[in-house]
Parts: sequence; structure tokens; C-alpha cells
Amino acid sequence: MRNNKNFNKKKDSNFSKKPAKPQNFREFEVHENIELLEFLYKVMPDTSKKNVKSILSHHCVSIDGAPVSQFNLKLAPGDVVIVSKSPIHPKEKVDKKLDIIYEDDEFIVINKPAGMLSIASDKDKTNTAYRMVTNYVQNFNKHNRVYVVHRIDKETSGVLMFCKNEKIRDVLQEKWNDIVTFRGYFAIAEGIFKKKEDRLTAYLVPNNANMMSIVKSKNPPKDAQFCITNYKVIGENKKFSLLDINIETGRKNQIRVMLGSIGHYLAGDDKYGEPENPLGRLCLHAYKLEFIHPINKKKYTFKTNMPKEFSNFINKN
Repeated sequence: MRNNKNFNKKKDSNFSKKPAKPQNFREFEVHENIELLEFLYKVMPDTSKKNVKSILSHHCVSIDGAPVSQFNLKLAPGDVVIVSKSPIHPKEKVDKKLDIIYEDDEFIVINKPAGMLSIASDKDKTNTAYRMVTNYVQNFNKHNRVYVVHRIDKETSGVLMFCKNEKIRDVLQEKWNDIVTFRGYFAIAEGIFKKKEDRLTAYLVPNNANMMSIVKSKNPPKDAQFCITNYKVIGENKKFSLLDINIETGRKNQIRVMLGSIGHYLAGDDKYGEPENPLGRLCLHAYKLEFIHPINKKKYTFKTNMPKEFSNFINKN
């Protein structure tokens, strides 16, 4: 099995700072509603106010990877302010590749491309969907913000939703597992399935390499998470199967681990197993997200089409 790629973000608590590896930036988690400049004064007491302002004006500050320079930008609990030793490229014009599925006063939903992080990680602070969407909303007003509601893996493409104010974010995150009614994925997996449709259940736990493993014991440990994955084969060729998947639980790497456990690793998955990589990417696409708004009780459904390369590959091979 190949080495794990650790994309987890480590946050500081109580305004303490912890150098990253390599030591070229610092991260500070926000715990209160506060303006950016005031926050920087608090977390960088050994730096003169003049130098703090200089750091900000020289584009060395970002929020979850999105560069900022407004002194009075309003921060909210849960934000992560990143201070870099070198300038972070200031925001460019709105990226024409930003594929917006839906937008209103509360939400903005995009079709995230494969290979892009949802938010900043230890290894990549700028190439994120969060930054792209932030650039977009700030094109209309430099004080506009977006907030993270959920995430999908860097290697996974598809539906990714942000909200436009912290209050709705907090409500959504608190009730997320209760209000989400459907999470659908298209996937290409190795091999031909004997069962063309099935409901997989298992307990998952993280291992020392920060990867998820299935618990084989009848008595799972306390940190084990119960998972349910439903799949249906909707196409196949000589070596691969095209699947329509919906998950009843949203656990880290859930689909990848559970399909791998029955001998059908996802094509292009260099984290679990060593399957072939015919499309040069992880063959997993989040095509549908459906949830009930916790306040107005309206049902929202966001969908994208199957990537053409998925269907073309199955039909031509």
C-alpha cells in the first residue's frame, strides 16, 4: 500500500501559534467576532503595530488560503488566519473556470474540479475552492465573505456548497447529519461486481497513518464510526464498473475504503490499494447534494452531470 498523503489542517487554539513544517507560515484560529487588524495585534504581541500593518498590506495574510488585505475585515469563530513569511499572490480577476451551480443570498454552490482542495491544507494554502469562491464574491464587494459548510476530498470532483453568513453556517454544521437527505456519487471501480446492487455497512477507525480502516472485530472501539454505503452498477466494460452510489453517513474516505474492502478499489486511488489510473484522476464525482433548510424547512437539491470522461471510458473500453 502506498504512503498516505496527509491533507488534514492543524489549527491552533486559544490564539497560540504553532509553526508549520516547513516553517514559512503560522496559523491562528479565530474564537470570537473581531476585525482582522485587531485580531492580528492580539495574536502577534511581539510584532509592532506598524509591522503588523505592513504584513497585511504586503499580502502576507490569508483566511483559509484566500488572501486578504482589508484591515477591518470581520472575522468569525472558526476562521483560520494564515500569516506567511512571503507574499501570497493577491486575488486575481474572477476565475472563468469557476463552475457555479447555484447562488442566492445564503448559498453558493460550485462544481469543484478534481485535484483542488476544498480549503487550505498543511501542504497547499492557496489552490483551493474556498479561495476561488472568495475571489468571486469579493469581486462585487471586497468585504463579502463565504463560509465552509462541508468538504469533499481534493481528488474528488463535484457539488461543494458554501454559505454567505456565519449564522447559517453554524446552524447547518450543527444539524448537518440530520438535515442532509441525499449524497450521491458517480464512481469507476476496478473489476466486475458479482452483486450489481448492494448496501454495505461497516465500522471505520483512523490508523496511525491517518487513513481509515475497517474494524473487523465484533466489538468496535469507541472511536469507530458506523458507515452505510449503497451502490448500483450502471455500466461496465472488461475491467471496470461504473457505479451510482449514495451514502447514508458521511465519513472520511468512506466510499474508497468500503469498496476497497470488497476488492473493488476506485480507479486512480493512490491512497488505498494500487489500482490502475486510466483517467489520470480519482474516479469519484459528487453529483448530488440534497438537504432540508433547518430554518425555513425548504428542500434544496443541487446536482451536476456525470463527467464525460467517466461515461466515455466505460463505453469505449
